[in-house]
Amino acid sequence: MVASCGWAGADEGHGGAPPGAPAGVTATAGSATSVHVMWNAIPEAEVYEVYRGTTMVREVPGSEHMVDVTRLRPSTLYAFTVRARDADGRLGPRSREVRARTPAAVADDRSAPVRPSGLSGRPAGSRAVQLSWSAPADDRDVVSYDIHQGDTKIHSVGGGQTATVVTGLRPGTSYAFTVRARDAAGNVSPATAAVRLTTPGRGDGRATAPTDFRAASHRADGAYYVDLSWVPPRVDGEVAEYQIHLDGRPATSLVFGGRAPRDRATYSFYVGREAGVGHRVRIRAMLPDGTWGAFSAERTVTTRPR
Repeated sequence: MVASCGWAGADEGHGGAPPGAPAGVTATAGSATSVHVMWNAIPEAEVYEVYRGTTMVREVPGSEHMVDVTRLRPSTLYAFTVRARDADGRLGPRSREVRARTPAAVADDRSAPVRPSGLSGRPAGSRAVQLSWSAPADDRDVVSYDIHQGDTKIHSVGGGQTATVVTGLRPGTSYAFTVRARDAAGNVSPATAAVRLTTPGRGDGRATAPTDFRAASHRADGAYYVDLSWVPPRVDGEVAEYQIHLDGRPATSLVFGGRAPRDRATYSFYVGREAGVGHRVRIRAMLPDGTWGAFSAERTVTTRPR
């Protein structure tokens, strides 16, 4: 059995289901006036809406899955939820509610925390690393730690944590990570020395791409369909979910129920009623670790009877 959702042709309307509720939502106080909210990505999301209570406070592009909610009050408990909106404007249900309390403010505090030390790490599979560090000698004022990948902040954890796992990485790729301490006033320490880690696996990601990808078209009842077939990537665990891109944008997602095919998979979907239209199509798999694999080769197919 195959379940699919996403793109519909002009003659069929928008149909399908809206995005699901984001999972894995967390909220951590970043300072006396900010909270760091994170969640797991949803492939169909064009935009995420972040709510504080019943009020939407931020919109985040679908390519991102975290945000710092600012201008909050010190010593206050806040509740957050996240909703996904797809390219057709359909809004999914809210995530589960998560809560975070901002710490008390420190009057006229302009002194940054001491730099954390002893940052170390190791790969945790081909798409994740585990990091750990030592708190500053005087860590009483540390509210949170910011984790940076290169120059970009990618994560934040509470001041009581000195370890975390960074996910969503690429196999066979080198990364540099640093950690900074943040206090209630939002002052940030200097960065730790960088730790450089390389995830195991093939760096070009091709080992995670579907292979022998083929595309053709057929006509039925006055409509045209694209017929796909491919060999699933050889990875540890079952691959049951795929995303199809048509003409450079997500077209449909499909999930194989029961036992997913391991030798060759096939799928057909509607593309319209006009003959002689060319389309570019490619496909990628959701890997067992919850991240997207590499894209297959791109094929061109024209809507005409076989």
